[in-house]
Parts: sequence; structure tokens; C-alpha cells
Amino acid sequence: MKDKISIKGARVHNLKNLSLDIPKNQMVVITGLSGSGKSSLAFDTIYAEGQRRYVESLSAYARQFLGLMEKPDVDYIEGLSPAISIDQKSSSRNPRSTVGTVTEVYDYLRLLYARIGEPHCYNCGRSVKAQTVQDIVDSIFNFPDDKTPELKVILLAPVIKARKGTYEELFSSLLAKGFSKVRVNGEIVSLEDEIDLDRYKKHNIELVIDRLVLKVDSKDDPENIKRVTDSVERGLNIGEGEIIVSKLNDKEDEDILFSENFACAYCGISFSEIEPHTFSFNSPYGACPSCNGLGIVREIDPTLIYNPRLSITEGGIYPWSRNIDVNSWRLSVIQAVAEKYKFDIRKPIGDLEPEILQIILYGAGKEKFPVEYNNRHGNYVKYTTKFEGVIPNLTRRYKETDSEFMRSEIEKYMRDIPCSVCLGKKLKPEALAVTIADKNIDSIVNLSIKDAYDWLEEISSSKKILNAQQIEIARVLFKEILTRLNFLVSVGLDYLTLSRTARTLSGGEAQRIRLASQIGTGLTGVLYVLDEPSIGLHQRDNKRLLESLEELKELGNSVLIVEHDEDTIRNADWVIDLGPGAGEKGGELVAEGTPAEIIKDPKSVTGEYLSGKKVVGQDFVKGDGSRGNGKKLTIKKATEHNLKNIDVEIPLGRLVCITGVSGSGKSTLINDILYKSLSNYFYKSRKKPGAHEEILGLENIDKIINIDQSPIGRTPRSNPATYTGVFTHMRDIFSRTNEAKARGY
Repeated sequence: MKDKISIKGARVHNLKNLSLDIPKNQMVVITGLSGSGKSSLAFDTIYAEGQRRYVESLSAYARQFLGLMEKPDVDYIEGLSPAISIDQKSSSRNPRSTVGTVTEVYDYLRLLYARIGEPHCYNCGRSVKAQTVQDIVDSIFNFPDDKTPELKVILLAPVIKARKGTYEELFSSLLAKGFSKVRVNGEIVSLEDEIDLDRYKKHNIELVIDRLVLKVDSKDDPENIKRVTDSVERGLNIGEGEIIVSKLNDKEDEDILFSENFACAYCGISFSEIEPHTFSFNSPYGACPSCNGLGIVREIDPTLIYNPRLSITEGGIYPWSRNIDVNSWRLSVIQAVAEKYKFDIRKPIGDLEPEILQIILYGAGKEKFPVEYNNRHGNYVKYTTKFEGVIPNLTRRYKETDSEFMRSEIEKYMRDIPCSVCLGKKLKPEALAVTIADKNIDSIVNLSIKDAYDWLEEISSSKKILNAQQIEIARVLFKEILTRLNFLVSVGLDYLTLSRTARTLSGGEAQRIRLASQIGTGLTGVLYVLDEPSIGLHQRDNKRLLESLEELKELGNSVLIVEHDEDTIRNADWVIDLGPGAGEKGGELVAEGTPAEIIKDPKSVTGEYLSGKKVVGQDFVKGDGSRGNGKKLTIKKATEHNLKNIDVEIPLGRLVCITGVSGSGKSTLINDILYKSLSNYFYKSRKKPGAHEEILGLENIDKIINIDQSPIGRTPRSNPATYTGVFTHMRDIFSRTNEAKARGY
């Protein structure tokens, strides 16, 4: 078996007939200037050919579902292993995709809760358990103990539960069947006595099945076992699957309700058997019926409806701003409402009384108003009508319309809010009422990965929390969950929660999640190709990432990394330095070898920086602008996500860096609060900013531009010239040529 990957004549993109050998089962870093051909070699040549060969080896039937990658422009590649790419492409945009589902941890959690979770009634909180006759008999014999060696009990079958009536016929029927006593509203009475009940009050009636005196050794007597078993069976038959065991104590009697139905015996709520799909928010068996498992619902946001600085006549109510002219029907209705409630429609909306604003937004109920106006044909119209209100009107139209345009227009005034039924927890109440050690599955996925790991590790071995049977049942599940969580911790993602939606992850976070998932698979003999896994990771967490990459290699895999990070390059077994420049000046092998050999190579720019001959920023000279303009933006009392009521001042006219360890709140502060707030202020967009009190200093700037990690375009017709607008000027120049004019272009 070859111990290296041999590449001959690679000419993809700017690679200049590149030939080299890459050692297998090693951690190899490809480095070089931006645009020097690193990704062209790693992804577009090596990975593409490895993937293409794997797909080619499958049957024609399987290939039609996978699609065949284009053969890269290379003479040949030898020693290639099956390849897996872990790049920086943004993760799934599906709102149902979470960190838990991507890593499969949630799948194992669902199985764990289905197997050892304790179901409760979501209404009263009592434990719900289907019990067999033998379970009930065993429980009864276990009542006597060292503290109470002898105990009197009564077995009762419930026949009437909180219902009105006199029940004379019921008592006569029970007496005729040979029964002698019943318990009515907590009091034992004889069926031979006259039982007078108020027909207009609710009553509880239980039939006395048997009276027993239990001792510690009663369960050793076959006669006792037979008697109790027969009585329990008779009681369950009469009580329709339920029986009450009343323990007669000196102080106060205690009733214990047993049921062979999987239902709450107190509330009468039935439950289906607990299965893994009970906890799936992607399944109709587990998803909240109100939000369909999304945890959020869309509704009209009042703050997006109006501009408090404008009046109604000035178009201050955005949905009505186009049809609020003098002769419009809409204005006539508003004027009628204004006359009734005595407010001025020419007054800024923000200055109106809260009660008036409430009527404008939510309507005036069933009250009718006289409306007079001239329609578009010039005819005078007079009639009475109700005032629906802005929000009910938009909500109704959104539900009734079949027009995609109309829906998109109304969605401008909507926002996502937590579902009011499940409170954003995505699951049915039956699923949320199942607990392990007093925690339901939602509380676990909302812990940080580190805290979830600590909790699961604690309960997996504690016989004080779980019994021996539960620990044995869940032993394999605990192992799988803890292994995956440990991998996520090891790549520096311990601050995430399993409920975090995948579309909110940065490119670096998504890549490290895929890396952790690959380590968890335990595959060997695979070529892993990674694209700058250290991006977005604080230096504090870099060591853990390198340990994970080393672990991936120790499993018997080849790890090929495109990287600029100094620590990663120094820890590599082999380094390939491409260059010497970018674009046309790149695509050549400048140097290769161990990090020590790269440092000594005079042709390697990377080596010069590793050796310390060159230092990043050594030639950079700050201009006069570094002192700023003396103005600033101030964010007051930011509390979104993990921000703890902080005030932040950002000086203007300067290059400002927001830094901190992974998960410290950098993106929350800048992207969720600052950018969204300023976008709403300058561009009248309707983004929902993160929680904060106010932002001061907005008058000191005139626009905001957000440059993030999202792709700039996915259409195959898009290129740098079209995206930057240069192509428009190029077309204009060519259109002015004589030949273009002659042809009529």
C-alpha cells in the first residue's frame, strides 16, 4: 500500500502543472498567500478526484442519486483514499436543523428519554405509569417496613368520580351483587343503611373490595398472595383499570391510586406509549401542534407598523401609507373613529394616548361608525361600519390571500415570536412532562454543551439518581451521547447549546461541528480535507482544536488542511507552501517539508514569518486618522443572549476591534444589536434588534454596511465584475464603439 498521494500535472485554476507527493496518515498543512492555489489543490483537485472515484465505484443506480463530479485537470493522482471535505460553507438553512440534530446527539437523547424517562401528567404533575396486577400486588406487600411492621389497608374500586346524583340504583345493584360497604366522600358506610345524597352536589363513591392486615412477612404466605391478587383483579375490573389502596394510619389515612391504564388517574388524561418519536419536533407525534415543531410563530409586530414621528395623514401607518389621501375610503373611516374618540389624525402617532393607539392597532370591537366620503366615481357614499384595526386587518388578509406578493408585503410587518402554546420548546406537553432526574429533554438541550456533559456524566454513574436497571438500560446511550459531547467540547464549542439552530452558526462553528461529528464516527483510512478550521476560534481554544485534529490522524486517517494559522502550521507533520504570489503569480510549489525545514527555506514567505524574520504588521504605520474624530456610538444596557446589561462606547473615525473568547457575545453585540438597530434607523428596514435600552450618537453617522461571512451570490451568472458593478461600465464603454452603434447595440 502506498504511503503517499502522488499528484502529477495539476492544472486546476491557477495551478501551473503542479507535481508533488503528499504523505499519508499525517497532518499536512497547505499554506501560502491568499489566491496562491491552496483550495484549488486541496478541494478542486485532491478532494474532487477522491470523491469522483468513490462515486464511480458505485452502481449506475446509486450514481444517479449522487451525481458525478467533474474530473479535475490533472494528469494522474495515485494513492488516493476515499475523501471527506469539511469546509466553511454555511450550514443548513433549515430552521428545524439544530446543533443537536446535526451531531445526532438529539437522536440519542430522544432514545434515552424514551427508555428511562419518567412520564408525568402535564396537568397535575403526578407520575404516570401503566402497572400490571403483579406490580400493584408487589407494591401493596412492600408497604410494611421496619418503621411500620403492621399496617391495615382497604382495597377500593372507584365507581363514581366527582359526579352529581343520588345513586340509589347503584347502591341497590352493588348490594345485590354481594358487596356490603362503600366509601362515600371519604366515609365508609354500609350498603344496608339508607344513604342519602344531595343530587346537586358532586360525589366520590368507591366500592370496598377487601380489608387487609399486612405484615412484613405477609408476602411469604401463598394464601395472602392469592387473596391480594384476587382482590386487586376484582377491583381493577370494577374500577375500569383503577384501584385505590387506602393505608389506615393513626394520624391520617393515605390513599394511593394504582392504574393499569397509561393515563393520569387523577385528571383522566390518557397518554400514548413513550417512543423516540414522542420527543421529535420534526414528527407529528411529538411536534407542538400550534407551531408545528418550530418553536416560533409569525405574528404582526406593532413596532413595525407605524412611525411614531409621523401622523396618520403623513403616512405614519406604513401598511396604509399608499392609500391615505384626502378622498380615500381608509381616511374617511379613520376620521370617523377620530371624531368618536376625539383625537387628531394630524398629530404624530407617538404623541397619541396609549388607549387611542390601542384602538388604531387592534380595532374598536363591535362598535360601528358613520362614514361619509366621495368614491372614485365622484358619488357621495354614506354608511356605518366597524373599525377592524391595523393588526387584525393584516392578520386576516395574510390568512385569506392566495397572492405570494401580498403575503410577502404583509410579512414585512411580521416577526417571529416564541410559540404561546409550547413557549418555544417545540414539543407537545406530553413529551415535555417526561423527566430524568427532574429534567425534561428541553431543559437539557438548552444547557451549554459543557453543562449538559457534566450533568449526563453525573447521572450515568449515580445510583442515587437512577436505579441499577435504568443505568444498565441506558449504558450504551450514555456512552454515545457523552462521546459526542466530549468531541464538541474538544473543538472549542462547549459554549453552544444543543438547541442552537444551525443557520445561526458562523462558518467556523459549523465546520468544527462537522469535524467533531467525523471524529465521532471512528472511520479509518480516510482523507479529510479541511478549510481553515481555526477561523473564528480564540487562541485560548486553539490547543483543543489541534488535539482533535491529532486524534483524527491517530485513528489512521490522512488530514489535509488549508490554513494560515501559525500554531496549526507549527504542529503539522508536513507543510506545503504554494506561491510565490497570488492569481497568475501563484500556483507553484515554493517549498515543502517539516515546519523546521520550511523555516530554513529562503524561498518560503511563510518560513520567514515562522522564523521571526518578518512580523505581521511590522511595516504598518498608523495615519492621522487613528486618533478618530472625537465622536462615538454608545450602546446602553445590552441584554441579548448572554450580554449582562452592558454599556459599550464605540469611538468613530477609528478602526475598532471587538474581541473575546468564543461565545463571549461579540456577534450578539455587533450583528444582533448594533447593525439591526442602525439598519432600521437609516433604511427603514424591519429587522428585530437584540435586547437593549437605546443607542446614542446615531446622528454622527449617515449609513451602515454589513460585511459578513454569508456568500455574496449563488447564481452561475454572477462574477466579480457583475457583483462590483464594473461590468455595467464595461458594457457602457463597448456600447459607445462605432461597431456597436452600427449594429444597433
